Amino acid sequence: MSNSADVARRGPGSLRDLFFSFSWIALQGFGGVMAIVQRELVEKRQWLSTAEFLEDWAVAQVLPGPNVCNLAVLMGDRCFGARGALAAAAGLMVFPSVVVLALAASLFSMLDLPLVQGMLRGMGAVSAGLIAGSALKLTSGLRGHPFGATGCAILAALTLCGAVLLHVPLVWLLLGLGLPATLWAWRLVWLQARADASHP
Repeated sequence: MSNSADVARRGPGSLRDLFFSFSWIALQGFGGVMAIVQRELVEKRQWLSTAEFLEDWAVAQVLPGPNVCNLAVLMGDRCFGARGALAAAAGLMVFPSVVVLALAASLFSMLDLPLVQGMLRGMGAVSAGLIAGSALKLTSGLRGHPFGATGCAILAALTLCGAVLLHVPLVWLLLGLGLPATLWAWRLVWLQARADASHP
């Protein structure tokens, strides 16, 4: 996993910065926050490297609850402990909740209008494109992965087929592919560490 001190050094300077940063991320996340959070944390603020973001995102996906909330809690806890976890989670939810409630109150009576339905479908298509773009960007974080490029590609293809074509539930994908992949990667890292120790 990533070096905690290194992340904290490059991370937010205060709880206030953490709160408002995640508020800004959440307010941009129409249709999904994954693309926005990757751009903000990795590319713009540089609080995490691509590899660190991949590691944290993987943990956030395995934990129960919304992925981006889990990521915010992980990031906040790493930088400021329990106070940071609360600040990041609050930043992610307070302002967007107000916006959603206001929109729901104003648009509820108009949901059946063709114009509103078309707008929602358009936002869904853009959201899918943003997520696909972020996924392509994140592949650079797999350089130096124990599985190599081919192994990562095969595992990604199996996961995609299982989720999209076979409609395998997430829990079975995690147990059937994620758990063996985790154990195998741990073994490869352990073997490499042993080899490095025996040949200083």
